[in-house]
Amino acid sequence: MLIGVPKEIKVHEYRVGLTPSGVRELVVHGHEVVVQSQAGLGVGFTDEHYIQAGASIASGAQEIFARADMICKVKEPQAIECRMLRPGQLLFTYLHLAPDPEQTRLLVESGAIAVAYETVTDDKGGLPLLAPMSEVAGRMAIQAGAHALEKAQGGRGVLLGGVPGVAPAKVVVLGGGVVGLNAARMAMGLGADVAILDKSLPRLKEIDMLFGGRIKTLMSNGVNIDESIREADMVIGAVLIPGAAAPKLVTRKMLGSMKPGAVLVDVAIDQGGCFETSRPTTHKEPTYVVDGIVHYCVANMPGGVARTATMALTNATLPYALELADKGWARALLDNAHLRDGLNVCCGQVTYAAVANALGYPFIKPLDAIKAAG
Repeated sequence: MLIGVPKEIKVHEYRVGLTPSGVRELVVHGHEVVVQSQAGLGVGFTDEHYIQAGASIASGAQEIFARADMICKVKEPQAIECRMLRPGQLLFTYLHLAPDPEQTRLLVESGAIAVAYETVTDDKGGLPLLAPMSEVAGRMAIQAGAHALEKAQGGRGVLLGGVPGVAPAKVVVLGGGVVGLNAARMAMGLGADVAILDKSLPRLKEIDMLFGGRIKTLMSNGVNIDESIREADMVIGAVLIPGAAAPKLVTRKMLGSMKPGAVLVDVAIDQGGCFETSRPTTHKEPTYVVDGIVHYCVANMPGGVARTATMALTNATLPYALELADKGWARALLDNAHLRDGLNVCCGQVTYAAVANALGYPFIKPLDAIKAAG
């Protein structure tokens, strides 16, 4: 199979779909890889690194999309990229379709097969291709939020860990999944007063045992959310419903009860955000203020630490990319139910129920769509 790796074109996105070591593994398996010139330059991988790994170099994205059987990316394809996809071509990347009707429409119209990293599952019920970026984003959320809390950035002027004689900042994490756990861990490490809210009592018990009571745990309900954010200096939105739009847990009205200059960090922004007042921002202009509350809603947070994120992502995605390339997309998806869970669009059909429900498309079962395409 010929695998193409285009340069990412989203604003301030420096990550790349494959590292040179990932390319080498694909080549060893007998596949060809073509990488767009300077695709990895933002993370320190030159064209020569890719050539040494066995790839060929293409001057532009059009050549990549025209030649490749499978496109490996990081972020969702932008409109110009969607229009370069062709019927039967495989796209393997993050998609986050539920809050993005235009991308969904363009992918359906393309006739391509789109497998989303964020909905591939494992035998433990986890999301193995979302997890590494969730770990990065969770840790970055505290780093970014701490900076936004500085007075010069519009925040309250509060130091997360405080100092002797001065209380630390209060950090509230909504969601106890991978993002939330990593955010809480970082905040605790910096000395903040941390609370996690989650709807799962077993998960809260697990977190309590893990941290020995050093992180407060609360059942996620309307009353506890209201009371927690009222006292918070920073709130991390870390709620995920796989493939679906995030629930709005904090309304605009609720902002009025918060401390002026408090910070909201919405890590769920890729799925529409879990604060009513959230809208996507970029690393170039990461924050904005609504009713005196600073919002940080960067839609590609891990892109800020692009080298770490790229290597973590390839570590996770490469085994699946190899399976798709070795077997061909149809056989790979038929053989592997967890990989099949990643199929969101197939030859003009929406094959992920949460996306179909969110955007009003008919839902076609993945197995039916694969067999019809074959």
